[in-house]
Formats: sequence, C-alpha cells, structure tokens
Amino acid sequence: MHEIGIAEAILDAVEKRAAGRPVQHARVRAGALLRISEPAINQAFAMVSAGSPAEGARLELVIIPARHICRTCRHVTTSDDVFASCGGCGGIDVVTEGGDELILESIQTTEADHVPGHPRRDSGDPARPS
Repeated sequence: MHEIGIAEAILDAVEKRAAGRPVQHARVRAGALLRISEPAINQAFAMVSAGSPAEGARLELVIIPARHICRTCRHVTTSDDVFASCGGCGGIDVVTEGGDELILESIQTTEADHVPGHPRRDSGDPARPS
C-alpha cells in the first residue's frame, strides 16, 4: 500500500503548517500518476496520524490530471488516466508531463489549549494579553 508513504509526507507537511494546533481537515492536490484514491489515502492518513495533532482529520483529495502529448500528431490533452492513448489519432506514442505533484493546499485547525512557542492565555500574567 504505497499510500502509507504518501500519507506520511502529507502528515509531515500538515504538522508543520498546523504548528501544534489540532487539525480537522486538509485539502491535498495529487497528480494522477501517483494513482491514489480518496478512501485509500484517508485510511492511510488515519493510521499514520494516530496520536498526532492531525488524528481524526479528514483529507480531501483533488486529482491533478497529467498532460499527454502525442509524438505522432502532436495532439495535446489532459487526463486522469495514466495509460491514455492519443485522443486525436488513437496512437500510443504519447509523452506524459506532470501528474506527479503532491501539494498540501490548505488545512483547517481548531484552537489548541496551548501552541508551543506562544504564551498561554490563561497564565494569569497581567503582562500577557488574554
């Protein structure tokens, strides 16, 4: 299940962006060549995020199509199918560009009790804003 490695990379990026805050949701853009599905990546993410601030977070997956260029007729198209043939001439001598991206687009967090490196609001210190 190659989704585990991808989920670990996503978790690393999510944790850096969240800075200790609990994560509810993350939106990820993944190239079609990675051949991942939303149910599989959510299952893998649930496994690797257990015990982390992202535990229980749901991933929304957006697939980025690959660009296909036919070497025979020069027809250019995009597709989620990594084994696409040319839509112009039907040929199979196709060059594929892109489709291997993995981008953490956004995260949604909740307010944490305390974010490391930031003062506690309930510290009772009059010099610190509450």
